[in-house]
Amino acid sequence: MPDTTAAFATTSLSGYELLADPQLNKGTAFSEAERETFDLHGLLPPSVLTLDEQVSRRLQALRGYETDLERYAFLRELQDTNETLFYALLVGNLEELLPIVYTPTVGEGCQHFSRLFRKPRGLFLSIPHKARIDRILAHPRFDKVEAIVVTDGERILGLGDQGAGGMGIPIGKLALYSGCGGLHPATTLPILLDVGTDNPDCLADPLYIGWRNERVRGQEYDDFIEAFVSAVVKRWPRVLLQWEDFAKNNATRMLERYRDRLCTFNDDIQGTAAVATGALLAAINVTGVPLTEQRVAVLGAGSAGCGIAGLIRAAMRDAGLSESEAATRFFMVDRDGLLLEGMSGLASFQLPFVQKKQAIEGWTLTHPDKIGLLDVVRNAKPTVLIGVSGQAGAFSEPIVRAMAETNKRPVIFPLSNPTSREEATPADIEAWTEGR
Repeated sequence: MPDTTAAFATTSLSGYELLADPQLNKGTAFSEAERETFDLHGLLPPSVLTLDEQVSRRLQALRGYETDLERYAFLRELQDTNETLFYALLVGNLEELLPIVYTPTVGEGCQHFSRLFRKPRGLFLSIPHKARIDRILAHPRFDKVEAIVVTDGERILGLGDQGAGGMGIPIGKLALYSGCGGLHPATTLPILLDVGTDNPDCLADPLYIGWRNERVRGQEYDDFIEAFVSAVVKRWPRVLLQWEDFAKNNATRMLERYRDRLCTFNDDIQGTAAVATGALLAAINVTGVPLTEQRVAVLGAGSAGCGIAGLIRAAMRDAGLSESEAATRFFMVDRDGLLLEGMSGLASFQLPFVQKKQAIEGWTLTHPDKIGLLDVVRNAKPTVLIGVSGQAGAFSEPIVRAMAETNKRPVIFPLSNPTSREEATPADIEAWTEGR
């Protein structure tokens, strides 16, 4: 593995072995002297190109594809072949390539992961190999690891259970951390915890690359997670471990269980919340409505929705609201409607956002036994509408227009992805609010 702090790398590899290492391969950018030293003459065409010339050629090829999925596959293959060229291409064309390397295209990449699979990247740790986790992690190639993104593939974006195909998420997220955040690729490790899948399409697909078994749950699942975390802490005591796209109940449980064992966070609970809260703080500079006067309706009361609400509530407390007053400012709408006290089946992380029944006294309701989002918007008159439901079109024209009726500058965040699952398009929201 190259020294991540050095200006150059030293290696004993040569010939095809050197060209097969994506972190060391320079392709046609190997100089004449390097080709002589590493026995590359004859293995490469004679022309020596600069990195900029390589980028230009790859960008031309990329733009020649017709679909974003084809462009995604092209970039994934480039990443597995020549990381220097991949990141040069990415960093120099961020606006164009971010939606391909990650959302929304990565969702389609996960759905087709088994068919697109070419070369191994990261680690697939499966239940049948639980006893081998320590041995797998011990390989010297992982000595430099500083950041891990891990998923079990159960709740990939708004697409649900993708099994082993969920590996596209850790790969894509860490590519952004290197391309945008400057982490050396050798210090990053994408991991898929393969505990099976309940996706019938995956189980029936003869090309599916994951463990062909129904998803393991309960104590066996928890024991596997514990074995994984224990092995990680033993191998890398100071590593950053990011949990990504776990189902809402597991996401919250895992975060609470392990947040004091190592440096860790859950992106869906905390990362999404940080982005949404930051966006709201920026928005109030435009709307002129202070944070202490905001009322927030959230469609989707899962780990992401409650994580967003939790951080905005904390910001409201910091701005001067009491705990009890801040709690009244949130209206969480899930599949059974507005979360109200007395509802059965609520998760522990939802309880802080349950509205008291007296809060809805006097409301005019279309369906009193299940208070939907339109009734919430019309009666609670929220200033902010956030969507993390994965339900395409859930922010209908009547809902958006109702937001616009009571807000000079309504704040509307349809955050679900991929694009096929977004609650509303920016164009529709602009039209339905008369550009406000």
